[in-house]
Amino acid sequence: MTGIPQFGPQELAGLLTPAAAADALAEALRGGLDPEACPQRTVFPVPAGELLLMPAASGAYAGVKIAGVVPGNAARGLPRITGNYLLLDGPTLRPLALLDGEVLTALRTPAVSALALRHLAPTGRPLRLVLFGSGPQAYGHLEAVLAERALEQVVVVARDPGRAGRLAAHAEGLGVRARTGGAGEVADADLVVCCTTAREPLFDGRLVRPGAVVVAVGSHEPSARETDTALVQRAAVYVESRAAALREAGDLLVPQAEGAIGPGHITGTLADLVHGRIPAGGARGRPQLFKSVGMAWEDLAVAVALFGAAEANSET
Repeated sequence: MTGIPQFGPQELAGLLTPAAAADALAEALRGGLDPEACPQRTVFPVPAGELLLMPAASGAYAGVKIAGVVPGNAARGLPRITGNYLLLDGPTLRPLALLDGEVLTALRTPAVSALALRHLAPTGRPLRLVLFGSGPQAYGHLEAVLAERALEQVVVVARDPGRAGRLAAHAEGLGVRARTGGAGEVADADLVVCCTTAREPLFDGRLVRPGAVVVAVGSHEPSARETDTALVQRAAVYVESRAAALREAGDLLVPQAEGAIGPGHITGTLADLVHGRIPAGGARGRPQLFKSVGMAWEDLAVAVALFGAAEANSET
């Protein structure tokens, strides 16, 4: 490890936009990467929370993210998600760089959502977004959505009114009309983005209009969910990987355990969208639900792109 380049938050800040990171994910899928073959996330319960181990390999690179999920960090003024990413040369497994895992995750997750929205979100008019959450992922997803679609309005829904107001003000600063609101406003939304730590549904899925797109990224636990059974039953459902979703996505596993849906309820995957196997805009006459759990191949693709951008930046 001694002597390998280390890239912290300052070195990585601004190197890649969510759109550029989404491009890196799409390029990996078009290059033949199969998310269904991605190694399973290993989760170790520890006194502070969870320790996650996420290895992946593809082409010229391999890597592993070691991340911590620490619920108590919020009260300490520290990030809920911690960690580092070790990037390796694929053929030799020689360490190439150590990247800040918090920055990587904060970029990767919105990029995955951006790639899904690129193929599913309505086009031709500014859209109304309801955004659940007020943490780093909410800010990252706002930027990611704006990179893909023009917005008419943003409504921020969060438990903490002060934080919700600050995010709405941030959106106003980006040139978007924004305010805080409540869960019932999903009834008027074109896009609903959920990036929270909720373990129970955030809104009544019966309110979501046909054609609206819901993105849920908040959990990778089989018993936790941000969307309800009513929405999942009605929606065309897209995931990063069928295997990962049916292992980790509580948004799908809880309705399945209730007998409301079967394992074949998934409409398609991110790879199906990128390869054009799903029509642009998704299934007609139904809500579109993209459920993300976060996968190691995504971390690798974005880490490689960050490493390349950091090297290019150091040469200028």
